[in-house]
Amino acid sequence: MSQARAQALLQQALAHHQAGRVPVAAKLYAQLRTLAPRSFEAHHLGGAAALQLNQPAEAEKLLSRAVALNLRSASTYMCLGLAQAALGHTTDAEKNLRQSLQLDANNHEAWAHLASLQSITARLDDALASYERCLKIKPDYAQALTGKGSLLQLRGRSAEAIALHTRALELEPKHPKARSARAQARQSIHQLDAALADFNTHLAHFPDDLEARSYRLLGLNYSDDLSRDALFAEHRAFGQQATAAAKKSGAASLSNVRSARAPSAKLSVAFLSPDLRAHSVAYFLEPLLRHLDRTRFEITLYHDHFVTDAVSERLRSHAARWRNFIGLSGDEVEKQIRADSPDILIDLAGHTGFNRLPLYARRLAPVQISYLGYPATTGLAEMDFRLTDALADPHGESDAFHTERLVRFAPTAWAYTPPLDAPAPHPPPSAGGAPFTFGSFNNLSKINPTTLRLWSEVLRATPGSRLLLKGFGLTAEWIAPRLHAAGIDPSRVELLAGTPGVAEHLALYSRIDVALDPFPYHGTTTTCEALWMGVPVVTLAGDRHAARVGVSLLTAIGHAEWIAATTADYVRIARELAHDPAHLTAIRSSLRADLKKSPLLDHAAQAARFGDALLACWETPSAAPLPAVNVP
Repeated sequence: MSQARAQALLQQALAHHQAGRVPVAAKLYAQLRTLAPRSFEAHHLGGAAALQLNQPAEAEKLLSRAVALNLRSASTYMCLGLAQAALGHTTDAEKNLRQSLQLDANNHEAWAHLASLQSITARLDDALASYERCLKIKPDYAQALTGKGSLLQLRGRSAEAIALHTRALELEPKHPKARSARAQARQSIHQLDAALADFNTHLAHFPDDLEARSYRLLGLNYSDDLSRDALFAEHRAFGQQATAAAKKSGAASLSNVRSARAPSAKLSVAFLSPDLRAHSVAYFLEPLLRHLDRTRFEITLYHDHFVTDAVSERLRSHAARWRNFIGLSGDEVEKQIRADSPDILIDLAGHTGFNRLPLYARRLAPVQISYLGYPATTGLAEMDFRLTDALADPHGESDAFHTERLVRFAPTAWAYTPPLDAPAPHPPPSAGGAPFTFGSFNNLSKINPTTLRLWSEVLRATPGSRLLLKGFGLTAEWIAPRLHAAGIDPSRVELLAGTPGVAEHLALYSRIDVALDPFPYHGTTTTCEALWMGVPVVTLAGDRHAARVGVSLLTAIGHAEWIAATTADYVRIARELAHDPAHLTAIRSSLRADLKKSPLLDHAAQAARFGDALLACWETPSAAPLPAVNVP
């Protein structure tokens, strides 16, 4: 073949590539490699095209050959590093990114990619330094600005993150990540209206961004003016879009038909979560894993976060197989799960951060289940079941608001693990002469106008009482306008910042007489912690799972008298507790024992019920009624 013909083919491929017709360009590069097998450009550009087409394995093959053909191409080493990072080969990826920088220390893109790799491998200080090197070279590089912003958000510096994302948007108003990243940062510091506005604007430009749609759904759960019907419609729309995207990708879906199993065969059960670490989800999962019958089940744990810690190691000890998917592309995660072939795949994240919900639309296992980490439907038709209980999701009410079939497997859907370093309960502070103190240590996003108006009524009904609030991001500037709108005198409210240690956090319950649950998004871990510290919790029952968790928890420990059916009931219960100091003192000394004898801490029995539910899900054809599970 003549050199002129090869050059013409290369120019044709480049024209398609530059015009955004990447699949066409990739085919032409392949033709060029056949005709000119030693063409550096055909391998380098073909590898770059494969990266754009989300084919990291093909990209790695082509770019490795390109490196062999030209040892001095900084951009080739950089692209090779990106391909290897997508495949989870982080050591090789970093080696090649650094080689790129050795050849061209002013390659700002390589610095940004190195920073991203360092982030997912939990070297946040190194990542921050790499972003700063990048921005020193190119201060107006929007990708690095928003990458650094997301890193700062992870480190709790959300205000700085918002400023960086805003600067990136000034440079590129339609940047594919900056606005959704700013929305996440705003959501993290409880600026929900601003976050939703950002998500809506971003999705108007990038309607196929399922990650942004998922983050937006999480924020909608905090709303106090969104109906159950509207919330379900939003989730179902996500599911429909995820299904359409899965079909468009051409991914082959597994059948949901269960294969025949010998009676003695173990059921392979995999759990996928970014929270297999010091996180609330792990605290509720660990007792189930510890007691799950290993003669019936084989456990695989898929972690998906850059942090692994002592809790991760404990969880890992309960599993036959452990993998960490952080930084892997969706295609690579899918490939690994399909290779492992679990019978049941359980999602523990829902629409919380770092989730992989779009992959479930490709059906990665014959049975797919949602549990624990999210207080609503996933919206996915391919998510077969959701594990819950009959109090959090009453029969005949909740089923129509889920794309999953609800499996009410236990008296309460949780198995609580009290922290080992929890201090002993103290007498109520009012018993020592302190003003009577109501309190809440819940996520501040749950403290919406409806909740504050309700708490305002409680304070008015209990003269001389005070309100103690604690949380990360809690400042006078944030809460002041909200207190004013609810008619709460700021002088009756004390604010406490978040605390890093669990024992220190729990010790602060000694300053609360009665805990107040927010509405409509109840506490879960926070409620269990308050109860463990002897503090009664007043909750208001609502019309959805998030607004009925308190109902389930309080019923489980034998204190349904603290569950209000109306706002008037809520105020009455709080007032009556405040006016019966002897009873409150008795509660303080007995409440921990109530938890110990409840299903919440009967871990072996809860694990047995959980196992029965998994078998019921496996054995039930998709259209058949669910068999009864062992719920006393």
